[in-house]
Amino acid sequence: MARPNFIELPARDLAASKTFFEAVFGMAMTAFGPTYACTVTGDVDIGLQADQDEATKAPLPVIDVADLDATLAAATAAGATVTKPIFGFPGGRRFHFLDPAGNELAAMQADPQ
Repeated sequence: MARPNFIELPARDLAASKTFFEAVFGMAMTAFGPTYACTVTGDVDIGLQADQDEATKAPLPVIDVADLDATLAAATAAGATVTKPIFGFPGGRRFHFLDPAGNELAAMQADPQ
C-alpha cells in the first residue's frame, strides 16, 4: 500500500537547518552533497533541500509506491499536472505533481534491495 515516507523541506541555509533539527529533535542528518541532507531512519524521514533551483515553495510530502510508472500514468489520467518528470536520486526514482487542490506532492519508488 502506498504511504507517505518522506517530507522534504526547503532550506535556505543547510548548516543552520541541520543544526536546528539535530539540536531540537536529536535527528541525525546525513549529507548527500553540499545542498542536501536528510534523516535515514527507514520510517518517515525529513529531507532538507538547500538548492534553491530544486527546492519547492512549501514542504513536499513524498509517497512511497510499488510501481512509479503506473502511478505516473494513474496521476496524469486523474488530471494531475506533472511539475517534475521522473528522475533518479540516491536510493530510487521519483516525480513531482500537483493534486486537484494545487498541492505539490511527489511519488517515489525505492531501488530494489
